[in-house]
Amino acid sequence: MLSEGSDGAFGTSSAAAKKNSKQPKYSRFTQQELPAYKPILTPGLIVEIVDRYDKDCIPSTYNTSSDDMVTYIQSPKTNKTCIRTLTVPKKMKQPIFIYYQLDNFYQNHRRYVKNRSDKQLRSGKITDKELEENCLPEDKYGGEQIVPCGLIAWSLFNDTYGFTINNITIQVNKKGITWKSDKQYKFGSDVYPKNFQSGVIGGAKLNEKIPLSEQEDLIVWMRTAALPNFRKLYGKLEEDLDANQKITVVIQNNYNTYSFDGNKKLVLSTTSWIGGKNDFLGKAYLAVGGLCIVLAISFIILYVIRPRHIGDPSYLSWNENPAGNFT
Repeated sequence: MLSEGSDGAFGTSSAAAKKNSKQPKYSRFTQQELPAYKPILTPGLIVEIVDRYDKDCIPSTYNTSSDDMVTYIQSPKTNKTCIRTLTVPKKMKQPIFIYYQLDNFYQNHRRYVKNRSDKQLRSGKITDKELEENCLPEDKYGGEQIVPCGLIAWSLFNDTYGFTINNITIQVNKKGITWKSDKQYKFGSDVYPKNFQSGVIGGAKLNEKIPLSEQEDLIVWMRTAALPNFRKLYGKLEEDLDANQKITVVIQNNYNTYSFDGNKKLVLSTTSWIGGKNDFLGKAYLAVGGLCIVLAISFIILYVIRPRHIGDPSYLSWNENPAGNFT
């Protein structure tokens, strides 16, 4: 009987406790036990191949001195073809972007940046006075206006790259490499090159049958770089490359970087959703962080050696006006 009474009392108290409890009714929703997708963000792998070829593409019959290299690159009789072999370090998924990189080339020089006519690029119509003010010395050739005029267009990069794997040519897509705004608003669809690079050795030549809005190499080049070391997009490879694959690159080494001790590099790179590989932001963070640490330590040392004296409150005057406000 005692046992039964005890069990009955216990059962009654337990039920009363549950009834008076503030604990919510159990459900998988309130307890956050429903199945959920929990992504773990990991950095994307960017594979990059960088090949400097400016000196290696000079024939052995020429010395690597500056004068000999300039003589080689300026001569119309020398063979400018150079063959390079690149090895793919890791699998590269398409699209693979092709860049040319120039070092020690100051496109940000004030006189160079201003040596262009945006009006001519848009409409093709410009007076001789405007031409002389904006584009001298590359304003006319043979008494006729140069279209596009100015030093920027005249110095257009003209090295070319061809790619083969196992004697099979890989096509380079050179469409869609420009900013859409540049193509639509800065370069006219009815403006055609005229009298450009005629009879001289300089930068690249332009097809006079293609309007400036379709000359994507020119459009990319005309967006001047802010730093002396820069990359510009040359084209895209639209097929995957496997690890350890050998790529044969046929380079036409035409562009003269030897006269100003510049460097030329060919870059193949994949990209992630935030773009390609760029060390500038990381270096900037480290530089600013290091500067903050140095300043913090300097201020601490200055405070310990020559602390700032706290002002004496007795020199403060507090006047109360009739309204009860302090001034």
